[in-house]
Amino acid sequence: MLTHFDAAGQAHMVDIADKGITRRIAIAGGSIRMLPATLAKIREGSAAKGDVLGIARIAAIQGAKRTADLIPLCHPIALTRVTVDFTVDEAGATVHCRAQAECDGRTGVEMEALTAVQVGLLTIYDMVKAIDRGMVITDVRLLEKHGGKSGSFVAGQ
Repeated sequence: MLTHFDAAGQAHMVDIADKGITRRIAIAGGSIRMLPATLAKIREGSAAKGDVLGIARIAAIQGAKRTADLIPLCHPIALTRVTVDFTVDEAGATVHCRAQAECDGRTGVEMEALTAVQVGLLTIYDMVKAIDRGMVITDVRLLEKHGGKSGSFVAGQ
């Protein structure tokens, strides 16, 4: 059942007034693949625009906070916590991003976690695109979701 459509097929914001308040957690991940030389600049902190991963972390958190402004039918959520971690994979010339969003609310935080990952990876792209326009953002997906009526989801299980 697609909950964002009413009986007449019109898009609408889902009514969550009758849903119980529960602890909600979502974890999303994704990656950006690049040239080894680009990754070296990021790791060394020698990119022209500065601390790429530090700025990308702040951007990702901001992205999570602004999700309802970007995705038309998302509810504004009072996030209680957003964490963003980047892992550098030298062998694969890749940076992996993992974001966790949390709230005590009536609706989940999957979109906030996914938006955080996308914005973080896009920020990396923006900060080093002058030296590598061929970067590829890939594998952005929900890894885990906990809380709410539908319970838990863990990718691959």
